[in-house]
Amino acid sequence: MHRHCADNGTQGGLSARGKQPIINQSMSSNKQVYVYDTTLRDGTQGEGVSFTVNSKLRVAEKLDQFGIDYIEGGWPGSNPRDMGFFEEVRKLKLKHARIAAFGSTRRAGVPVSEDSQIRTLLDAETPVVTVFGKSWLLHVLEILRTTREENLTMIEDSVRHLVAQGREVVYDAEHFFDGYSDCAEYAMATLQAACRGGAGTLAMF
Repeated sequence: MHRHCADNGTQGGLSARGKQPIINQSMSSNKQVYVYDTTLRDGTQGEGVSFTVNSKLRVAEKLDQFGIDYIEGGWPGSNPRDMGFFEEVRKLKLKHARIAAFGSTRRAGVPVSEDSQIRTLLDAETPVVTVFGKSWLLHVLEILRTTREENLTMIEDSVRHLVAQGREVVYDAEHFFDGYSDCAEYAMATLQAACRGGAGTLAMF
């Protein structure tokens, strides 16, 4: 597949301010900093690190006591331990933190209402869902093996469906800055797709 940066009629494009990161209008005047902790997912990927369900629950309680705003609990469906955590964390009486489930957008060519990954995210019954999507055309064309237009639709469909089910959605723009360096217009279009779907927060790495 040929990768190039021409617009080719894709949805979105640049914001009125040019090549600037997009943030939700509701957050543009909000000076508060929100802390999103990934200890219970990223923190478990180190060599020799393994949390039991009970230990993950204890860590969540401590993070809540610290005043952390969002706690990413794991990837539902990736292993029984994460599913067990999501079942048990509902019973905790957290005073501040909101629990987030992490996962990907729907698969290419699969209606969002029929996608097993999206269904698993909803089954976790968390108030927040963090969903990641591809920002870099290289990954869209060579890893997902789909079109640039379909990837934008996957992002928008997934976010909109999750929001419609009452979830606060954090959109994780995977490899955004690599994608932006390669093709700024397309990387920005992926953020705009998430915004159209109703994402509450955009995360760019």
